[in-house]
Amino acid sequence: MGIVNEGIEDYLSDILPQVDPVLKEMESRAREQEFPIVGPLVGRLLYQLVCLMKAGRILELGSGFGYSGYWFGRALDELGEIHLTEFSEENLELARSFFAQGKIRCEAHFHQGDGVEILESLEGQFDIIFNDVDKHRYPEVLPKAAARLRRGGLLISDNVLWHGRVVESDPDETTRKVLEYNRLIFEDSNFFSSIIPIRDGVSFSLKQ
Repeated sequence: MGIVNEGIEDYLSDILPQVDPVLKEMESRAREQEFPIVGPLVGRLLYQLVCLMKAGRILELGSGFGYSGYWFGRALDELGEIHLTEFSEENLELARSFFAQGKIRCEAHFHQGDGVEILESLEGQFDIIFNDVDKHRYPEVLPKAAARLRRGGLLISDNVLWHGRVVESDPDETTRKVLEYNRLIFEDSNFFSSIIPIRDGVSFSLKQ
């Protein structure tokens, strides 16, 4: 099921300027390999949020080959810091290469392994945590991310509409976990949450 009218999504994509050849290369790779990335519509939103929040420290849980991390990194200045986490060593090396090609100015750390476990091993608080781990683990992420976000920090989660499966009458186990996560972010008094139905659905939970 499409989340956004296909014609509208094509229109929005067509009017975007493409000024970064590294992003263009990453998007081409994603199309060729059918690898899921947030895409430029969400990427530009992530960039704006970093600037609006004046964020300085960001953590990604599940980074793939670094597409969303690259958007975050573009928005950070040389005093900023981003941590990317990814199971695949190959993807992580690609992310490192793309960051180098794009001359990302911030301090970037690339961690191989389980993003949730890496979250618990890192010290200090974050301004933004981007959650894109396996969907069945989403409910597990919420309390752990809440403990590591500063007040006024933002927890962002991808795929919260899960290809439209969240409205199916008989959801599978993974979809039930996404549904549970969506319920939890609105019930949790520590957060003020919204879901934007762009691409595959992105949630934004502001820590109060």
